[in-house]
This record gives sequence, C-alpha cells and structure tokens, in this order.
Amino acid sequence: MPLPSTTLRHARALRRNMTDAEQRLWYRLRARRLDEWKFRRQVPVGPYIVDFLCARARVIVELDGGQHAERIARDEARTAGLSSRGYQVIRFWNNDVLGNIEGVLESLLAALLRR
Repeated sequence: MPLPSTTLRHARALRRNMTDAEQRLWYRLRARRLDEWKFRRQVPVGPYIVDFLCARARVIVELDGGQHAERIARDEARTAGLSSRGYQVIRFWNNDVLGNIEGVLESLLAALLRR
C-alpha cells in the first residue's frame, strides 16, 4: 500500500532539517561506514517515521532529546508498535551521540551483530 503523500513530505522535511545529533550519527552511518551495514534515515515504518533504519538487521535507531523525558509513555507505545512489526528499537540520548559517538557506535554495532 503506498504511503500518504503527507507522510513522504514529512519524511523529506525531516531529512532536510536534521538535528546536530542526527547529523553527527548520520555522518558515521551513511555509505555503509559502520562495518558495511546499510542505514537509511527518516524512514516511514507503519505510521511512524523512524530516525535511522537498518533493514537487513531490522534495527531502528531513535535519537532522543530532552523533550523525550516528558514523553516516556508515548515513546514506549511507539517502541511497542515498531517491535510488533519485528524491529529492534535502540534509543540513544542526543547528548550521548554528541559527547560519546564512539560509545554509541560500539553499542549499535554490538546490537547489529546479535541480530
């Protein structure tokens, strides 16, 4: 079933307006830079647009800023919805990406290798 055009427009807008943390992580994931794993960014998955997707491993990476501390129930519902579609959702705080990108990449690679 094709995606609604509003979803596609929204995903494209998110790609054009990435946060600093998204830009930093995308630089390290794009072009198979993380051990040859292919990632896409701002990808529609069901009713959601996920930050980063590795389709082969069925792993989704979500970056959370400060506003997510107040949206815990919403994020848990989103994670449950994505998990019910067979994806593993891995969340990192923006501060971790900005301050410890190597640690984030190590954690992500370990999760990918377990899949």
